[in-house]
Amino acid sequence: MAIDINVDGVNVWGRTSDVGVIGLGKSNVDQAVIRLAKAQNRTVKADELSDRGFFYRSDQFNFAKWGVPAAYFQSGNEYLGKPEGWGKKMREQWEDEHYHQPSDQLLDSWDLTGALEDVVLYFQLGLEVANAAKMPAWNKGDEFEAPRIKALAGASSAP
Repeated sequence: MAIDINVDGVNVWGRTSDVGVIGLGKSNVDQAVIRLAKAQNRTVKADELSDRGFFYRSDQFNFAKWGVPAAYFQSGNEYLGKPEGWGKKMREQWEDEHYHQPSDQLLDSWDLTGALEDVVLYFQLGLEVANAAKMPAWNKGDEFEAPRIKALAGASSAP
């Protein structure tokens, strides 16, 4: 397996000038993500909530333990046409009022233009990884580097 592209949610408030990557700095996948985001006139930002340990609490973690590099995205916070801080306020309000509650459901008011832009980024990343001559790799010294090396060498056991 070359990569795990984790889409754990979508941007429901419109287009952003940025995109968040949880686990930024862990693998060489970052280079492709940064380049592809730049082609969309967007910047890549590290997880703004790294203290919550999302990389270790989400679906890609089990893949990472077996050595599979991950691209785990979150919506950006810099919404086009909105004042600074608006995205953070919307996220916090959603988490307080709806996240994992009965009201956490599809709404007609959502603006999925940002989600569409994100999906194009995910697709382009998957296509680039699929067509690459080399498999993605964890950065030297990363905690998941050894399982990747072992997996690519054909070992049959995992950590």
